[in-house]
Amino acid sequence: MVLELSNDVLEKLEEQNIRLTRRRKAILRALAQEPENHLSAEDIYLKIKQDDDKIGLATVYRTLDLFAQANIIHTVDFGDGCRRFELVSDTTPHYHHHLLCLSCKNITEFAQDLLEDLEHQIEDSTGFCITNHSLRFYGYCHDCQEKE
Repeated sequence: MVLELSNDVLEKLEEQNIRLTRRRKAILRALAQEPENHLSAEDIYLKIKQDDDKIGLATVYRTLDLFAQANIIHTVDFGDGCRRFELVSDTTPHYHHHLLCLSCKNITEFAQDLLEDLEHQIEDSTGFCITNHSLRFYGYCHDCQEKE
C-alpha cells in the first residue's frame, strides 16, 4: 500500500526540517491504515517489524514524539496507562471525541462538535482563549448491551 501524504503533513515536515525516512513513512502508514484503532507505540512497532526486523521500539517512540511535537499526530490517553496515537486531520478544525465501551474496550470516534456554544460562554466569562477540547463518554456499546 502506498501512503499518500496530505499536503498539510508534507508542509509540517518541511517547515520543521523533518526528513521523511523509510521508517518514519512506515510509522505514518501504520497509523493511516488503522485510524479507528488508536494504536500504541508497541502496536505500531509490531506492525512495522513484520517488514523491517531491524527497527527498534525506541525508534518508534522517538518518531512518535517528533510527530506529536510537529502536530502531525495526537497523543491520546484513555486512562488505562497506555498512550495511543492518531493522525491529525487537516480537514477537521476541532479534535474529535471518543465513546469508550467499559465492557469490550472498543473505542468509537464521533466528530460532532456539540461544545462550540459552551466554548464561547467560557471565553466570554473568563477571558480564556480556548483553542481546542477533548471529550470522552464512557458506557456500553450496542453489542455489549445486547449481550446483557
